[in-house]
Amino acid sequence: MSIRSLCVLLLVVAAFGMSTYAQQPAKPAPTPVPPPADVAKPPADATKTASGLSFKVLQPGKGTAKPGPTDLVTVHYTGWTTDGKMFDSSHARNAPSTFPVNRVIKGWGEGVQLMVAGEKRRFWIPQELAYSGQPGRPAGMLVFDVEMLEVVPSPRTPPTDVAAPPADALNHRSGISYKVLRPGTGATHPTKGSTVTVHYTGWTINGEMFDSSVERGQPASFGLSDVIEGWTEGVQLMVVGEKTRFWIPERLAYKGERPPRGMLVFDVELLNIR
Repeated sequence: MSIRSLCVLLLVVAAFGMSTYAQQPAKPAPTPVPPPADVAKPPADATKTASGLSFKVLQPGKGTAKPGPTDLVTVHYTGWTTDGKMFDSSHARNAPSTFPVNRVIKGWGEGVQLMVAGEKRRFWIPQELAYSGQPGRPAGMLVFDVEMLEVVPSPRTPPTDVAAPPADALNHRSGISYKVLRPGTGATHPTKGSTVTVHYTGWTINGEMFDSSVERGQPASFGLSDVIEGWTEGVQLMVVGEKTRFWIPERLAYKGERPPRGMLVFDVELLNIR
């Protein structure tokens, strides 16, 4: 099965939208992360914006670029209700989350645009900037600790090395070339029989984006034996939390049978292995 064919199968899942990162509790329930001492309300030293969002910088960042509304961010986060109950956490899943800024609740969208890479903030998001009483969602003010790991340009902007593998890319015996963009936190590699959950974007070597789970706002899950050979080989080199760029020659991609043709370039972030 090609990546493109796989994406058709995932459309029902994708229809839920990226807002699931900040809106939907993980299943099964993750191990709770203890709430902060000031979870009940913003402290006196918190800053409040005109919209009603309050925040406090917990750790200054090292980056300089702030995301725009159409950019993507990679973050670690935990969310609590004001009574201290955790309802979602990327830390508990042991994998950061990547999502478009304009696909989440208003408080998140406003808050992360204030941040730079390496920064950690605590946000107190009033209900009108969160779920506004939506059935099945956490009610009232929500509190999030957010650590900005990376600001990612829109996937429609191709990487500068999309045309060919750069000199520092590694060459695998299968014929793919690859470059680790962010080291992972896991220790186990998937096998050909594994099912993996990933975020990915694919470009042709002329820079045209042809597929992106990131833009859809929903990660994809699939068996490594059910995708193009370049994916089967490449993803087995990764661990959870890792983000890698692959240059896959046509003979390990679609082999000229259907578009997109030629060498393909994929950025892949491995979220989970089953």
